[in-house]
Amino acid sequence: MQLSLHSKKTIILIIAFITWIVWLTFLGIDKAFFHLIHYWQIALTMLFGSMIAGGTSIGGGAVAFPVFTKLLHIPPHDAKIFSLAIQSVGMVAAALTIYLTKITVEWRVIPWASFGGIIGIFLGLNYFSSWLAPDILKMCFTVMLTSFSVTLFILNKNHKRKKKLISNWGNSEKWACVLAGIIGGIMSGLAGNGIDIVVFSVMVLVWRLSEKVATPTSVILMAINAVVGFFLQVSVFDDFPTNVQHYWLAAIPIVVIGAPLGTVLCSKLNHSTIANCLIFLILIEMVSSFLIIPLRPVIILSSVLSMLLFSGLNYWLYRLPLLTLSRTKN
Repeated sequence: MQLSLHSKKTIILIIAFITWIVWLTFLGIDKAFFHLIHYWQIALTMLFGSMIAGGTSIGGGAVAFPVFTKLLHIPPHDAKIFSLAIQSVGMVAAALTIYLTKITVEWRVIPWASFGGIIGIFLGLNYFSSWLAPDILKMCFTVMLTSFSVTLFILNKNHKRKKKLISNWGNSEKWACVLAGIIGGIMSGLAGNGIDIVVFSVMVLVWRLSEKVATPTSVILMAINAVVGFFLQVSVFDDFPTNVQHYWLAAIPIVVIGAPLGTVLCSKLNHSTIANCLIFLILIEMVSSFLIIPLRPVIILSSVLSMLLFSGLNYWLYRLPLLTLSRTKN
């Protein structure tokens, strides 16, 4: 049973009120408002970033990363840690809103993709993060998003009705979720988010799931992955710089409103509008990355290779249902 808009607003306010009470109790009123006022640029950035994170599958990085690294001169490593930290609050608030307001989710994907995501984010944080320079990682992530947006555009030219649930659910689907979770978890460990867009891509391209269902599913996955990543970052790797802690404390009261609000707004849109919004945000992400990141020869080479790899992979995922259907008929 769908809840009324008034009921959804009430749920958002209750979640925010509880978080604000904890925030004020932990910091004290003076310290809490000092963080909010002194780091107002962080709070303002995350007002928009959290709405995008709660309403789409690409996370708030499309807004936060270019602002943090170019305008606020925050190192990419700190931006990544902040991304995991703040999503462990904002995306959890969005996930609670999705559950309490009964927004349609493909729940069977969650445990399997989350299992893969836990493995992946540990590998990303512990091993792969030291292999590549931050600007190469960022550009590769941008290229991955761009190649997906092209495939998504082509897919939405087909006006056939999208599915609300995955038709067949067996071992192959479970292992596909685990594999996508591992790849997405590694991306989250490298760039601060990634499991949401990777699993979203599989759900939409392979299983033709509606963006209206795939988006809240990916939000819940990113919430779980962010909590695990933040825990590993603080407890296992002991890497939570003081300046990032200040940014985090300044943004907490903002994202618990923004992310759930983005989720509710997304639930009111049709799947074509969601797809178009997603393509537009990825376009902004691509343009900002090319403007921000110096195009060294190694960046250009890695971008071209990444585009070829991800475009080929997305095309294969897009064609996979048709190939399977063809074999079945034969």
